[in-house]
Amino acid sequence: MSYWKLPIVFLSEIVSSRSDSTNGYIASYILGHMHELQECSLRELAGKINVSPSSLSRFCRDIGLHDFIELKELSSDNSYQFSLASPSPDLSLIRDEFTSAVQKSLQKVCRSIDMSKIRKLCCDIQKYNQVAIFGVLKSEGVAMNLQADLVLQGKHVVTKLPYSEQLDYLEGADEKSLIVIFSFKGVYFDYGFPHDMRRPKSKRPKIYFITSDPNSEAAQQYDEVIWFESDQDRSSHPYQLQLIADLIAQEYGHLLLEGSK
Repeated sequence: MSYWKLPIVFLSEIVSSRSDSTNGYIASYILGHMHELQECSLRELAGKINVSPSSLSRFCRDIGLHDFIELKELSSDNSYQFSLASPSPDLSLIRDEFTSAVQKSLQKVCRSIDMSKIRKLCCDIQKYNQVAIFGVLKSEGVAMNLQADLVLQGKHVVTKLPYSEQLDYLEGADEKSLIVIFSFKGVYFDYGFPHDMRRPKSKRPKIYFITSDPNSEAAQQYDEVIWFESDQDRSSHPYQLQLIADLIAQEYGHLLLEGSK
């Protein structure tokens, strides 16, 4: 895991945890005090957060790290990034340039997406009784939107907001399950990797991976990769993924319509 993924993992833990969750409390504190990590020992930071050292150690393992030492090592890099779509201070120009960039990103999807793979995915969604759709933060929002659209068409699918629960589901799923993963840059498994995903494919769930990463097609853990062209910038995410999710919902609707004739 690299430094820039840490805030994503922390935010995922915060938004998915109960208000009284120890892990959510720890994640919230660290996210607002990243600069303190280099200055504190495990015991000192636990004291500042008002949790036990064992709770802090367990938190590190729960988010996919080996220990507190790895957390400190990752936090030594300070490469937070946020890109502006327009350098102009003019509000109208900001609106127009960002909107134009989003529109161009959607056109890239239209030019590059393989609708035959979308059709194949929809056939599998209809075929499998156990279907799950996952992503992290913005991508998980897209997964939840697709879940809602499929429910409206009579297809119940599962999604899990906490990333740790997604990994648990992946670990326990077998060949009777279909799993769809939205990962804008293809780094979904960079946050953690279920050990049981190394099982022979005959005993694993069928996985569709939807991404703009061209290297994902060579990965062994996916059965199907649905790739789309992207500049992988702020004006592309999550709008490109949302368009693909909507195309899936539309195609699924057409599949049902064909079956009713």
